[in-house]
Amino acid sequence: MRTFHIGGVHPPENKLTESAKIINTELPREVTLTFGQHIGAPARCLVKKGDYVDRGSVIAEASGFVSANVHTPISGTVTKVDQIKMPNGMPSPSVTIAASDDDHEKDLRTISDLTPLRGDDEIEALDPKAIIDIVDKAGIVGLGGATFPTKVKLSPPPGMKADLVIINAVECEPYLTNDHALMLEEPDAILAGTRLLMKAAGVERAIIGVEANKQNAIDLLRRRIAELGINGISVTELTVKYPQGGEKQLIEAITGKEVPSGALPIATGAIVQNVATAYAIYQAVRFGQPLIERVVTVTGPSVQRPGNYRTAIGVSVASLIQQAGGVPADTGKIILGGPMMGKAIVNIDAPTTKGVSGILFLPESMSQRPRIEPCIRCAQCAFACPMGLEPFLLATLSRFGEWEEVEKEKIMNCVECGCCSYSCPSSRPILDFIRLGKQTVGAAIRARQSQKK
Repeated sequence: MRTFHIGGVHPPENKLTESAKIINTELPREVTLTFGQHIGAPARCLVKKGDYVDRGSVIAEASGFVSANVHTPISGTVTKVDQIKMPNGMPSPSVTIAASDDDHEKDLRTISDLTPLRGDDEIEALDPKAIIDIVDKAGIVGLGGATFPTKVKLSPPPGMKADLVIINAVECEPYLTNDHALMLEEPDAILAGTRLLMKAAGVERAIIGVEANKQNAIDLLRRRIAELGINGISVTELTVKYPQGGEKQLIEAITGKEVPSGALPIATGAIVQNVATAYAIYQAVRFGQPLIERVVTVTGPSVQRPGNYRTAIGVSVASLIQQAGGVPADTGKIILGGPMMGKAIVNIDAPTTKGVSGILFLPESMSQRPRIEPCIRCAQCAFACPMGLEPFLLATLSRFGEWEEVEKEKIMNCVECGCCSYSCPSSRPILDFIRLGKQTVGAAIRARQSQKK
């Protein structure tokens, strides 16, 4: 089996919901939608208080090339255009929409009567630009967590061209199983979405990368590829190792090529898209449905009803928690995402966004950081780093504000996977300081670039 060759760790998988089928939650009667649900410039609000909107309408439009439209998953009236406190406690501009009984009934009929917008022949006739335009208008972003606007990845810089599409179905983050569940329940739609990505990128070949702990998904996808007679798509089984699903690590594992420092992944000739993104593209092209819902894993050792929940984007985190049985009594920390790259939250009344893949409840016994001890110079963090960096050095330089030095040591190459902190026997907050350094250095780099324009 294939894998990347530098670093990596093996945290407990804890895939508690790996056999849980997707549960469709009830359509909400109220949603709150924020404008920065993607990497890049926040979308620009198009509505005001009192406006009426239909399900699927654009309520905020992309404000630049690296930006994405935001749509409403329900019909209703705009009741508020204001700041809302996000899960991390920070304020964000948002729109709140409330549905009347008539609006709610209309949406339920729309969902039950959903029919294809395009037939097979019409989809086959779409050229790459048409597919990218649909993706753009549908507000589709990377659903593996990064939320990079998909249209941007499908529009590489001049002089660069892809020869391969890689579908990231690795899901290496502990606890999360939403992608796994989607593969088991929607293999044909995922394969159709992969074919659309291939056409949009102008390539003849796609590889779906899946870790070996999802053998049933691997077998199912391979069987459907054979039964449907699909050419150009294959499934590669990957070693179970974190962070196998990192974009650069996945490219290396599948192609053997390394993304050069400071370069885009397209420099290797590969475009990487998450498996849920491929599914969302199929939904947009076939049914005309923008990105208004996604599957979220709600899990944890003490959760009453852990599962994979398909939910409208914009419902509160609290409502999903309620679906799973409420906050367990022994909860010490609630994390959006997984335990390695996710972040603890302080406000469960905040809305979900396109990037929310999981809600994880850790018991108090698993939530306390061990006592920080002095560094013993063991270099375990360096051995574990999948980017070949020296995390102990980056953390120390950041701690003392040596920003020029930390930039020279390539801090911006860090993918924030957490392997360094996980492997440290002294429980040092290595990633915390590196994140501080990346924020500071990144801001300095952007300031220099703006001065050159």
